[in-house]
Amino acid sequence: MAKQPDSDSFLDMFSRFGRDLKVPNVEAILSHHRKNLEALEKSAKASAAGASSLLSRQREMLQDALREISDMAQSYRTPGNPQELMTKQAEFARRSFETALKNAGEVAELAKKSGTESVEILRDRIKEAMEEIRSGYEKK
Repeated sequence: MAKQPDSDSFLDMFSRFGRDLKVPNVEAILSHHRKNLEALEKSAKASAAGASSLLSRQREMLQDALREISDMAQSYRTPGNPQELMTKQAEFARRSFETALKNAGEVAELAKKSGTESVEILRDRIKEAMEEIRSGYEKK
């Protein structure tokens, strides 16, 4: 018994099926959907890359915060008067708050950029698809 090739994609099977049934313009239909699938793949890759860079940046932010906390803990070990201790705590709280705001803004910007890039890929493909459909009707 002949072994079927494992590499038949869905589009290959559909193409063969369409040719067997003598469906008109099967290649044009497949080309249209191939472009749709390619756009979805590009969009998914853009989203994945954005998520990866976001996670990487968040890890860096966490490492910076832990380093700063460690430095602060070291400074508390040195003997000092209560006034100095209160000043150090207030300074640490202020820096922590400012850093948290800056980091939150950066994370939001990274997420927005990633989402925008992914949506733009799909939006461009939708525009192309509409043009393909429009030109198909104009030919008739």
